[in-house]
Amino acid sequence: MKIKKIAVELQNNPHQYGVQIGCGLLEKSGEWARNCLLRKPKKIALISNAKVFGLYGDAVKDSLARENFEVHVFLMKDGERYKNFRSLELVLKFFGETKLTRTDAVVALGGGVVGDLVGFAAAIFLRGISFLQIPTTLLAMIDSSVGGKTGVNAEFGKNLIGAFHQPRGVLIDVETLKTLPRRELTAGFCEAVKQAAIADKNLFQQTADFLETYSPNNFKNYFSDEKFISELEDFIHAQVSFKTEIVLQDERESTERLDGKSRKILNFGHTLAHALEKVTDYKHFKHGEAVGYGILFAAELSTSLEIFDENELKLLVDVLHRVGKLPDTQNINLKKVFEAFAFDKKNIGESLQWILLEEIGKPKIVEGRDISPTIIHQTLKKLLQK
Repeated sequence: MKIKKIAVELQNNPHQYGVQIGCGLLEKSGEWARNCLLRKPKKIALISNAKVFGLYGDAVKDSLARENFEVHVFLMKDGERYKNFRSLELVLKFFGETKLTRTDAVVALGGGVVGDLVGFAAAIFLRGISFLQIPTTLLAMIDSSVGGKTGVNAEFGKNLIGAFHQPRGVLIDVETLKTLPRRELTAGFCEAVKQAAIADKNLFQQTADFLETYSPNNFKNYFSDEKFISELEDFIHAQVSFKTEIVLQDERESTERLDGKSRKILNFGHTLAHALEKVTDYKHFKHGEAVGYGILFAAELSTSLEIFDENELKLLVDVLHRVGKLPDTQNINLKKVFEAFAFDKKNIGESLQWILLEEIGKPKIVEGRDISPTIIHQTLKKLLQK
C-alpha cells in the first residue's frame, strides 16, 4: 500500500502533525491513530453521522478496537444547518457522559461539518483535548481537515464562532470518494478550482486537466482503474500541499497581512459563498457549491475593476463549468445577500476585505472601501439573475 505523506510543521508551535493520503487506509486507521497520539489515550470518542458511519464506521471502529482503544460512538445530524450550537452542546454532553479526560482523544469521521464542529468541541472541552481528522468528502480532504480552523455557524453568520485547534493527524482514504454523491463531488471540485486559481499556473493546469479527464458525473466508475487512483492521490496531494504551504507561514490568519501569501487568500470566493449560505438558512447550497458562485463573483468583480484580464476570466469560468451544475439562484434576495456581507468574518475594522485576482495564481486583497457599492451590486445582479 503506497502512502503519500505531508508534514505540517508549524512555526512557533510545538504541535506538529502529518497528513497521510492513500487508498484503503481505513482498515489500518487504529494503528495510525496510535502512532499520532503521543499520550497513549485509553478512550476514543468517534464522532460521525449516520450516513458516513453506515459506510465506513465499522471499519474505523474495529481498527481502533484492535489497537485496544475503548471506542465510544456518537452520530450527529447531517448537513451544514446542523453545524450549530445545539449540535455542539450534544457533542460536549457526550464527551462528559463518556468521561473523557485530557489524555483521551476524539476522531472526526465525515465531511467538513463533522470535522469543524468536532474540532471546536475538542478545542473547548477541558480547555483542549487531542483530535484526529478522517475526512470522507473531497472538500474536507483538501480544505477543512488541514489547518486547524474549527467552529460553528450562528444566525448572524457562518463560522464566526470558533477556535484554532490543530489536529494530531489527518488520514485521507481516497476510496471513500467512490460513494460520494455527485453534488458533494461538485462541491469539492469547486474548492479545488478555488485553490488552484490562487495558487499558481501549475496547480491550475493540473486541476483543469484532471477535471477534463475525469468527469464528476461518472466518478465512481473510474475506481477500477489504477491509473485514476494514482492520479487522484497526486491531485489531492498537490491540493493539500498548497494549503499546507499557506497555513505554515500564517497559521492564525494575521489581520495585518495583505500580501499574496496571507492565509486570507484562502477565502477567495468565500465572501459571497457565506452570504448565500446565510440567506438560504444553510439549506439550499452545499458549501462548495456556494463557493463556486463566489469564485465567479470575485473573478467578475476583479474584471469589472480592470485588474483581471477577460481572457483569464474566460479560462477560469471554463474550468469551473467542468465541476458540474450548480443550484439555481433565481429566487435569491440580492438585498439580503448584500446585507449579509456586513457579517462576514473578513471584516477588519469597518471594511470588508475582498480576495480578488490580478491573474490566475496571483490573488490580491482589496479593501471594501476602495470598491464602489454600485459595482458590487451590478456584478451581483449579473451573476445571480442570469
